[in-house]
This record gives sequence, structure tokens and C-alpha cells, in this order.
Amino acid sequence: MNRIEKTVWDLALPVVERAGLELWDVEYVTEGGQRYLRVYLDSPDGVDLDQCEAVSRAMDPILDEADPVPDSYIFEVSSAGCERALKRPEDFERFTGSLVEVRLYSAVDGAKQWIGKLTGYVNGDVIIESGGEERRFTKSQIASVRLRMEI
Repeated sequence: MNRIEKTVWDLALPVVERAGLELWDVEYVTEGGQRYLRVYLDSPDGVDLDQCEAVSRAMDPILDEADPVPDSYIFEVSSAGCERALKRPEDFERFTGSLVEVRLYSAVDGAKQWIGKLTGYVNGDVIIESGGEERRFTKSQIASVRLRMEI
């Protein structure tokens, strides 16, 4: 988490908690030449559009006053979603036993994408069970890990 994301996390957390929701993630990214500041929400009952709008409206004046982003940006608030990214150790702990998709920077055994049951997370390494085999990917190999919905 970079400095801007950490600052926005700290600003957003009390707002999100007052709304009865969980702050899942904050990201500040550039896509297509445009900067985006995104706040992702979660709740055991799911997150709806009205809740996202309420958090967005409550955050606007706070972001304006704190001014944590030096450039112009688009601010978005949304649900973390069913196929959310797992980033923090507590994310991996919470979803141990769940189906995940691991994307790698370089192919391992001919594949850059692996799907399997998350069985462990050790010092940044992700361990999955895939095809009856245990596979361990190091932090430096991993581009992203997301929950994967079974169809």
C-alpha cells in the first residue's frame, strides 16, 4: 500500500465503519492515462449501490479537506465483489479453503494462471491445491490472487 492509499485508508475507515460496512481495500492507479482513487467496501450481507453512494458522499468533503492526492483523479466507491483480490495476510487467512485464481508474472509448468483451493499463506507465498497436487508460488512470482466463483 503506497502513501496515498494508506492516507485514504485512514480517512475512509471511520466513515465506512459508521456506515456499518467493512473497508476492504483502497487503490490509487493509473489506467488509460487517467488516475483513479478507488475505495472497496464489504459486508456479510453484501454492499448495494445506495451504500456506495452514501460512503462516496461522506468521503468527498473529507478528501477535499485532506487533499491526499496531488493530481486530479476520478473517485470511485464500490463493492469488493465476489471475485475480489486478496492482498493482505488477513485476506488469505479469511479465505483459506476457498477457490482462488493465481496469476503469475512468468509461466510455471507452462501456465501463468492457476486455479485451486487456497490451503496456505506463508510469508507472502501462496499455497493452493490444484489437480490433486499442492503448488506453492512465491511472492515474487505472483501478479495477483483473486477469489474465484465456482460455476
